[in-house]
Amino acid sequence: MTEIAPAPLAPRIQPAAVLELLKPITWFPPIWAFGCGVVSSGAALAPRWPIVVAGLVLAGPMVCATSQAVNDWFDRHVDALNEPHRPIPSGRIPGRWGLYVALIWTVLSLGVATLLGTWGFAAAALGLALAWAYSAPPIRLKQNGWWGNSAVGLCYEGLPWITAAAIMSAEAPSWQVLAIALLYSAGAHGIMTLNDFKSIGGDRVSGVNSLPVLLGAERAARLACITMALAQIAVLALLLAWSRPVHAAIIAVLIAAQLVLMRRLMTDPRALAPWYNGTGVLLYVLGMLVTAFALAGMSA
Repeated sequence: MTEIAPAPLAPRIQPAAVLELLKPITWFPPIWAFGCGVVSSGAALAPRWPIVVAGLVLAGPMVCATSQAVNDWFDRHVDALNEPHRPIPSGRIPGRWGLYVALIWTVLSLGVATLLGTWGFAAAALGLALAWAYSAPPIRLKQNGWWGNSAVGLCYEGLPWITAAAIMSAEAPSWQVLAIALLYSAGAHGIMTLNDFKSIGGDRVSGVNSLPVLLGAERAARLACITMALAQIAVLALLLAWSRPVHAAIIAVLIAAQLVLMRRLMTDPRALAPWYNGTGVLLYVLGMLVTAFALAGMSA
């Protein structure tokens, strides 16, 4: 009697691969921006800890993680060229599970956002909408480096900061908070440009018009440096206008240090972009916290 071979088991999704898909390392920028928003509000933390924790979870492990899953799903063909070891192109997340994870995390994020009131829910909904618009057709903002980097800068820096300030004060943020959050979002456009250097080859082949592809490595790096520097110089000017000389002095030192690092970056932008992301960007985000303390002092 002929034995019938058992049917092969369907490939299973691996929890470790899902965590890799959600990219915990990318959660830091929105979590940091949310923390800066909390500080800038000047509000006491003691009675608001549950809201703060929920906001931090929403900013990083939920909304940012959703954007990573969405991006990896719709970029799976590009990643097969640039980074074939990623969970989806490598097959560690099989079938359409990459899309399912993105959808599940979107719904969960909206659920967590309901805990943060109107401001928190509205910001999360906008952030999620931009995450899908960034990667998914027919909009696919990332096809154009100007629009795509603007969307990411806003989601990573401006929205979390403004949301935190709003929920901590239970009212619309002041124009000073809005101005600072938007300036740091504008500067983050440059950070996103440098982040695109790692995928120039695949982007060019697949038709993704990142700024390094559109402008070339040297011009894109120069634009990134100018964008980051001008945003911080504008912050410095506002701090001086608001009579915060100590905070302004610290920002000036941080800008000067970044200019030194930028000079080295321009000697070989393509090779040194990852190095700058680990050095100059650190100084950029430290400046965000300094500015947040300046705003807190103004609201005291």
